[in-house]
Amino acid sequence: MNESAQQDSWPNLLEAFAQATSPVPAGWAPVFGPLRTGACDAMMVVGQLGQTLDGRIATVTGQSKYINGPAGLTHLHRLRAVVDAVVVGVGTATADNPRLNVRLVVGQHPARVVIDPKARLAPDSLVWSSDGARRLVIASDQVKANTPPGVEVVSLQSSNGQLAPADILKALFDCGLRRILIEGGADTVSRFMQAGCLDRLHVIVAPIIMGSGRPGFSLPAIEHMDQAVRIKMHPHPLEDEMLFDCDLSAQRVRIV
Repeated sequence: MNESAQQDSWPNLLEAFAQATSPVPAGWAPVFGPLRTGACDAMMVVGQLGQTLDGRIATVTGQSKYINGPAGLTHLHRLRAVVDAVVVGVGTATADNPRLNVRLVVGQHPARVVIDPKARLAPDSLVWSSDGARRLVIASDQVKANTPPGVEVVSLQSSNGQLAPADILKALFDCGLRRILIEGGADTVSRFMQAGCLDRLHVIVAPIIMGSGRPGFSLPAIEHMDQAVRIKMHPHPLEDEMLFDCDLSAQRVRIV
């Protein structure tokens, strides 16, 4: 963040997000200003991905802690603090066993949402820890979810074992959740991007070259470069890392 951002207090930004009429502090506006409202409806959906210079998010064995350094992790916690809900796929919830709460900055814990079509996530997973935040599982209407007490079950129609990103967002909207962070994993972020369900995408690139490992994005194969996704992008330094704020509003579909 720039010097102006450091001078503006973080609580003022949280207040600006809580009160729609309050202006976003100038120092935080370049990165967080676009996250207040969506491009075409009452939802704002931002995806995030942390990766290496060569586009890897994990080793070949799946190890990813931690590709990003302290500044990148702090930015992730700031994103969590300004959204209503943070969403991960069941693969990430199983492999990383994340808490998905706010620890590195001041702020309230967002609702925690796991996309789990087959309802296979273990009941003792950290994401289900009871800390006052809402907890939701998005599952297929063909299965019965075995969740701990207090976890809300949202059942949706599935197709080939998958739940449509637009249907997931509409269900979250119906649950009163308007500002959504799609935190991972890479397959989940890619599916939301492919479906036109992201307003913004924050990619934090660490100064690391792995040369192998799991790629960050997975989209349908293309034959010509003019088929590639070209987007507006704004770079912001985060100490020795770089945040690329990608504007996907032009391809965002209406959810509600």
